[in-house]
Amino acid sequence: MSHSSSLMTALDDYVTARDEAVAKARRDLSVSELEAAAMSHIADEPGIRPSDLRGRLGVTAAGVTTLVDRLIGRGLLRRELDADDRRVNHIHLEIDLETEPWAALRRFPREVDSAVRAEPAEVARAAAEILVRVTERVRARL
Repeated sequence: MSHSSSLMTALDDYVTARDEAVAKARRDLSVSELEAAAMSHIADEPGIRPSDLRGRLGVTAAGVTTLVDRLIGRGLLRRELDADDRRVNHIHLEIDLETEPWAALRRFPREVDSAVRAEPAEVARAAAEILVRVTERVRARL
């Protein structure tokens, strides 16, 4: 097996494992891919405005309103009015994505980070450099 095909196999395995872990977490928590992405953005930016969330998710204004309303109805989010402009609202999580069972949505990247930290620094650095160069070459061709 060439070094190229072994790297591609490793990358495919990584992507498959990540996708399987995230899909299992979403199934176990009964959230869609879009709902999980929204909650992750809100966790990273507490108080995000719906218009900003819409841009991050790439959905319509109506789509983000429906999504937020559905998650509020499930008790996962809350909407707060802006103190200075009552036409604006901010979205917050009602759950903590760092505690169980919700931590499952972010477990895979945390475990990968831990596994990478367990590797010698020069190995992790070399792997990162290869992935950066490969990604730059591919982007330049697309």
